[in-house]
This record gives sequence, structure tokens and C-alpha cells, in this order.
Amino acid sequence: MGTGIELSKSLLREKLLANTTGTGDFETAIDGVRLHRRDELGELENCIYKPLATVVVQGFKRSVIGSDEYRYGEGHCLISGVDMPSANYITDASPEKPFLGMSIYLDRSLIRQLAMEAPPSVFAEGQNDKGVSVADVEEDVLNAFLRLAELLEKPDHRGVLAPMILREIHFCLLISKQGGFLRQLNTPDSHGSQIAMAVAWLRENYKEPLQVDELARRVNMSTATLHRHFKRVTTLSPLQFQKRLRLHEAQRLMLTESNDANSASLAVGYESPHQFNREYKRLFGLPPFKDVSSKRSAVQV
Repeated sequence: MGTGIELSKSLLREKLLANTTGTGDFETAIDGVRLHRRDELGELENCIYKPLATVVVQGFKRSVIGSDEYRYGEGHCLISGVDMPSANYITDASPEKPFLGMSIYLDRSLIRQLAMEAPPSVFAEGQNDKGVSVADVEEDVLNAFLRLAELLEKPDHRGVLAPMILREIHFCLLISKQGGFLRQLNTPDSHGSQIAMAVAWLRENYKEPLQVDELARRVNMSTATLHRHFKRVTTLSPLQFQKRLRLHEAQRLMLTESNDANSASLAVGYESPHQFNREYKRLFGLPPFKDVSSKRSAVQV
């Protein structure tokens, strides 16, 4: 990477250190912008990625998103174009040199608008067909993230400049080498857009019994076409995707709202506690009670 990118990384690193304390994911005064800091290697963290773009300026991370594994860190940009279940583990961090990253949530309506306004000639060729991409961060994207971070210390400027910079970032991502799949997922009537609609519906209705034929009709696809393109984008079948959503939410309910396993399983749509326990252990490696107890003990240490 050139000296310009190295300087921007260094400046963004300073901003993230100045605006975070300890380990965590930090909401900011700019809507949809979060900062990430981990001071040490920790337990596996499970979450559902919303459509987002993350720039990492220090440390490294391993994420299993869907059924694919990604290893990324300093100087990389991760983009998720749809909601995706994710398991994450920090592989390089210390109190002296913490993992540092910055994320923005993506606005699909803005992406569609910008894709229609921009001439086709500005778009890069070549792209994977999946809903997630990791690559070296491009300089214009990094510089825009830096200017957004600088606004955290300029409250009088945020209301005017933050929306402008967020729009710029969306455009820079869209025309970058990583932007092809964002266009595919947000072009009306495309297979990618139909899958994004299916993912959004599942995200909102994961508690309901899943009839794949009905989901296919809802997004105007045949069942076979839905299966093929859904797995291409998410690496999971619709049923596997729903199970991940249910299990991640059940884990959250047990960890943050003190639900027991039975009440959590019912809350996310399971009818059989035995099936819930079996599928939970298959995904997370331990039965619900042992898994939650282990995570609580790790936090208290």
C-alpha cells in the first residue's frame, strides 16, 4: 500500500483509539456508524451482520459467515450486502495494540439510487456472486471513513457533513472492485434483489414455520431457482439460514435477558426443546446451559 493509505490508516487509528475505551462495539453520535475495539483475544462472538461495510486499521479477525471463513484485518474492508449470521474470533489484539475497526450500516435504497444515477462506465468489472466480500480497502473509501471519524469531534458539523460523507462512501463502495455484488443485490427484478428480499423477509419472520415454496412465491421465483441463488448469495439454504437466525437470537435471549433454554427456544419458534438443544449444540459446540454458563464465566473473569 502507498504512503497515502498508510498515513490515512494511522490517522484513523488515532481517532478510533481516542473515541473508544476498553473492549466493545461502540455506537457513535452519527446514526449507523459504529466503532470496534478489542484489547485482547477473546471468546467466539456470534452475531447477525446487517448490511454493512467495515474498515479495519489494526489487528486481525477470523469470521465464519454463513458457511465460508474469512480472515481479515489491518488494511482490509469487509462488505456484507445482506443480513448474515456470523461467528467471529479476534486473532491478533493486545492492550498495547488493540483490534480497531469502524463500520457503517448500508442503506439499500441509497445504493439503488446511486446505481441508477451513475453511468455504467464507472463500475468496475468482475466480482464474486456471494453476499460478503473482503478485499484491500481502497484509498478513497479509507479517506472517507477518516473524515467521518473526524466528525465525531466536530458536533457542530455532523448534521450537515455526515450525510454527505455517508453518501460518498456508498458511492465509492458501489464503484469499487467490491461493488459488483452490491449492484446485483440492489438492482430491481434481478435474482440478487429477489434473494435480498427473501433474506429480509426471513430476518423479520424467522419465528414462523418456513414453507420454502411460499417464500419463493413471495419473491417471485421458482422454488428451485430460490434454492440455487439463495445458497449462492448466503452459502446456506433458506432452512439453514432460518435455523441460524433462531439459534443466534435464542443465545442472545439467554445471555442478555436471562431466559432459560426452554423459554428461549419457544420465543424463537421451536416447538421441540429436544430439537432445539440438539441443533444448538451442533452450531455452538455445547448444550445451551453449558454454553451460556461458559460465556458468562468468561465475561466475569
